[in-house]
Amino acid sequence: MTKVIALANQKGGVGKTTTAVNLGIGLAAEGKKILLLDADAQGNLTDSLGFHEPDSLSVSLATMLLKSMTEEPFGPKEGILHHHEDVDLMPGNIELSAVEVALVNTMSRETIMRSYIDFVKADYDYILIDCMPSLGMMTINALAAADSVIIPVQAHYLPAKGMTQLLQTVARVRRQINPKLAIDGVLLTMVDNRTNFAKDISFVLRRDYGDKLRVFNTEIPLSIRAAETSAKGKSIYAHDPNGQVAKAYASLTKEVQDNGSERRPTRQHKADQTR
Repeated sequence: MTKVIALANQKGGVGKTTTAVNLGIGLAAEGKKILLLDADAQGNLTDSLGFHEPDSLSVSLATMLLKSMTEEPFGPKEGILHHHEDVDLMPGNIELSAVEVALVNTMSRETIMRSYIDFVKADYDYILIDCMPSLGMMTINALAAADSVIIPVQAHYLPAKGMTQLLQTVARVRRQINPKLAIDGVLLTMVDNRTNFAKDISFVLRRDYGDKLRVFNTEIPLSIRAAETSAKGKSIYAHDPNGQVAKAYASLTKEVQDNGSERRPTRQHKADQTR
């Protein structure tokens, strides 16, 4: 069964795209079939996978969403690009900005992306959606289509503090549109373990949110190597396979794979308690 995961945070620069790339390619290395969905008009995910001019692509996620909105037929592989590290990509570009405006006046506007994903997901084990840094209609569409959400949070005070608004949006989507939406966890990124400040943020995040939602055991360290991967068009595994960031994303990949199996008994246990 396909699992759809949105990587979301209204804050920019928290590692959503880097996590989408390396988690996706990490899962592919485990033999999973992966589709990465670039739902950001900036096209950063597309660029990070080596397609450096996303705005020049003739077919993108915007094309597919417009076809879904107008009920125009399309093929399940239409517009999907393949990356040499065994993941597929539905690219994003600036045209998504116009689509987001058009969604406002569209019937069932929150579920257009879900319609597209439902059409293509049979070919994949995981679909990862890289959301734009906002809580606008495109992000709402991603949350409406997802089974779960991963929240990357930079190990700084303000990004961690601003997470409350996103959690409120997730709760609202769960109540009104997508009752099955779960939070896989909060992922601390760009952690500088040389400083007490980063350690304090990790402690505070786990203290304030640990009883409400999962904070991944894995923390992604701050590294120039991770920043370099975007320009190289490849994952951290290909760029610096023996580095700390590659080891961290391999650990996260395992946590994500284990996440579903860990949650199911918990729900059953809670059901048993209410009987």
